[in-house]
Amino acid sequence: MTASPPATTPDVATPDPAQRHPAPRTTHQVVNQPPERVDVNEYLDFPVLREAVHAFGGGWGEERLVEAGAHVGTAAFQHAAERANTHEPVLHTHDRRGRRLDEVEYHPAYHEVLAAAVERGAHTGAWAEPGPGANVVRGAVFSLFSQVEPGHACPVSMTHAAVPSLRHAPELAAAWEPRLLSSGYDGTPAAPGDKPGVLVGMAMTEKQGGSDVRANTTAAVPVGSAGTYLLTGHKWFCSAPMSDAFLVLAQAGGADAGPPGSPTCFLVPRVLEDGTRNAFRIQRLKDKLGNRSNASAEVELDGTVGYLVGEFGRGVRTIIEMVSRTRLDCVHGSAAGMRQGVAEALWHADHRSAFGAHLVDQPAMTAVLADLALESEAATLTSMRLAAAYDAETDVERAFRRLATAVSKFWVCQRGPHHAFEAMECLGGNGYTEAFPLARRYREQPVMAIWEGSGNVIALDVLRAMAREPESVEAFRAELGTTAGAHPALDAHVARTQRLLTELAGSDDGAQQAQARRVVESLALALQASLMVRHAPSGSAEAFVAARLGEDRGAGYGVLPVGTDCRAVLARHRRR
Repeated sequence: MTASPPATTPDVATPDPAQRHPAPRTTHQVVNQPPERVDVNEYLDFPVLREAVHAFGGGWGEERLVEAGAHVGTAAFQHAAERANTHEPVLHTHDRRGRRLDEVEYHPAYHEVLAAAVERGAHTGAWAEPGPGANVVRGAVFSLFSQVEPGHACPVSMTHAAVPSLRHAPELAAAWEPRLLSSGYDGTPAAPGDKPGVLVGMAMTEKQGGSDVRANTTAAVPVGSAGTYLLTGHKWFCSAPMSDAFLVLAQAGGADAGPPGSPTCFLVPRVLEDGTRNAFRIQRLKDKLGNRSNASAEVELDGTVGYLVGEFGRGVRTIIEMVSRTRLDCVHGSAAGMRQGVAEALWHADHRSAFGAHLVDQPAMTAVLADLALESEAATLTSMRLAAAYDAETDVERAFRRLATAVSKFWVCQRGPHHAFEAMECLGGNGYTEAFPLARRYREQPVMAIWEGSGNVIALDVLRAMAREPESVEAFRAELGTTAGAHPALDAHVARTQRLLTELAGSDDGAQQAQARRVVESLALALQASLMVRHAPSGSAEAFVAARLGEDRGAGYGVLPVGTDCRAVLARHRRR
């Protein structure tokens, strides 16, 4: 039987199809979020750096700096920097058959970043093209790359700094320097002669001594041809363990060895000229606070081939210029981190609205951003002035850089972590997540203050320089004298600093050490204020001097003198 059709109800309307199938509600519309800060030119967008490069003799490098700034500002490079840090290095001590490998596997993005930096001379460009402004241009390139990805800067910096140490051994320098100066990069293990370019690391510290490298116990025994040694010992920190060679300190044996406690410097290749792997045993990778892209390791030397560099028992003296130049790069790196903090925070504030206005237009935020920008500007000027001191090979400039490098390394690097925190806070919750670069920067900044001498080590080195090399103090005074009479607060601070130095000279060793940090801080602020007065616009210079040296200065960022033109300050941190 056929079913009857349902009765119709004339007074009931037929449902609208749209009502029978309603459109899904959209609950996740993203609004009031800044666009991605990509495809920018990190050099052109930072007038402070550009002006400093020209002021200190690097104007001839404008074209390469514009190109480098564009490269590191691309979305692709920023993505490579992120991947290099999210895919951590992996240590392979043995292959699956049990053969010793001692290799660290990096994500390809790390090699991509490192190759780009080496190609543009961030490592040894100043040695490859020496002359006026060479270290300024090289320092600016190094800073641009370090701003976006700081981890790779470790082997880049050490390679740059190794050149003057290797020159203490002319035969080794002749064999290695051409490859050090090469702009080619190959991240695979190979005999040095088979590689277009090489990178050099170092393994100085040991667990029982740390910064006191004279307490090292690694032993070096002569063997075979003159200048060849076998090294045995443990190194507590080896930065960039996949470098092609390492400068190592050890106590040399044999008739020509130095006195006890006087280590000698050696060059340790990872692969020997005949292709044999050297005995360079990577025990473990350090679980670091900072970047994840670059590996740091503990290594065992067990009959490891090393070649003599410099004189017996004079290892510290042999590496002293290497130490000086890596300290300079700590200043460059900290200043680059400050620039990243300001750039990201300012971008966020320019595009984010709250309580009816853009963040950048809200006075409390504007003051914080402007103060962060002043700190960044002073650090950038300091780093470029120091680089210029390494270009001018005069007695005065050598004396100046001896003291000023240590002073600046202490202060700029000490300021880095707090600066990174304040910049991160400008982004709020986003800044605190690893998806944004400022969380990574916050973790990274402390290493600049610790590496190549932590705060106390540097402060004591300043005391040592002033006592043993009084010409360095005179050169520093001459630098400050260029702005004598230009600002009363600066003049008053310089006078206080001079009185402090005089009091220090008449104190015993214990009293001097107790005041070491006060002295270094006073010298650093005097130098930065002097540079700001000379090279920054009057409004920025006035705000910096008053905020750092004035009687009404505050302890935190965002405490600026009444009347500070914050917009004018910030204008120097954007492209005009």
